Amino acid sequence: MKLMAFSIAFSSLLLASIAAQAQSPSWTPPPESTRCPSKWGAGDERGAGNHMKPQTVLNAVKLIKTGEVIELGHVLSGNIPFSGPRRFDVHIKRTVMNPQSNNRGSNEEMVLSEIGQVGTQFDGFAHQTHGNSHYNCFKTDEIATRTGFTKLGVHNVGALIARGVLIDVAGYKGVEMLGDSYEITVEDIEGALKKQNVTLQAGDAVIINTGWGKLWGKENARFSKTCPGIGVKAAQWLIAKDPMLLGSDNWPVEVAPNPDAQISLPVHQLALVVNGVHLLENLKLDELAAKQAYEFAFIIQPLKIQGGTGSTVAPIAVR
Repeated sequence: MKLMAFSIAFSSLLLASIAAQAQSPSWTPPPESTRCPSKWGAGDERGAGNHMKPQTVLNAVKLIKTGEVIELGHVLSGNIPFSGPRRFDVHIKRTVMNPQSNNRGSNEEMVLSEIGQVGTQFDGFAHQTHGNSHYNCFKTDEIATRTGFTKLGVHNVGALIARGVLIDVAGYKGVEMLGDSYEITVEDIEGALKKQNVTLQAGDAVIINTGWGKLWGKENARFSKTCPGIGVKAAQWLIAKDPMLLGSDNWPVEVAPNPDAQISLPVHQLALVVNGVHLLENLKLDELAAKQAYEFAFIIQPLKIQGGTGSTVAPIAVR
């Protein structure tokens, strides 16, 4: 009887242990003690933007052979996909004709928008947290004000000019567009880079083509509902290559929703909070992919929004 009772108790304990393991999230943000101060130093606000140096610019310029410019930003309007309650409304202000003899007329516009987080957008470090903690362990309660963040504001980023690398995962998989919620793996990235005969270097602007951008402005509801993108392991692999930023033609760079329903957009925390690597979302990559432009000079400058969390941007590739 005692043996039976012991067996039942042991079985219950084993099942409880298995259940607990099954319920454990597949990724958890590391504690502050292991990520702060960042590798760029205590108090640093630039993260991987520290790669931006004169030599970075010179190296990027060497990639320009023809002078061809490829625009990577979508046109902003009220007919683009939005996340949640975000919006972009333009109201034209037609001014009166000036009274001088040359009849000078002048027109303006008023834009109502969450300008840091619409369209082709650049995520700053104030955008995401782990609890109350940002990149380099700045605390939201200490740096957030009604008029902007006193630390980590996007106005600090400035111009970024770097070697850009397109990783065409859709092309590698032989499809125009990856499937809804397809998680890009390390093997996918390694395979695409091998096929393209390209290797990554520290300070690169790494751009991933999923083909999801083909839905932009055409199937907005589907575009915003889910998307293919990199998972945690692929993000960790890429971040280990020490990039300046990670970008994609989808809305969060990463796969959404995450295959693990217990975690929400973990790559946002992994990149922005843990490692200080900027994210660049909603890129227009159709022309870049069609021309198989896998290596180029990448140029971007976020708007100088004082204390902003991010910025709508219009980056370019020059080759």
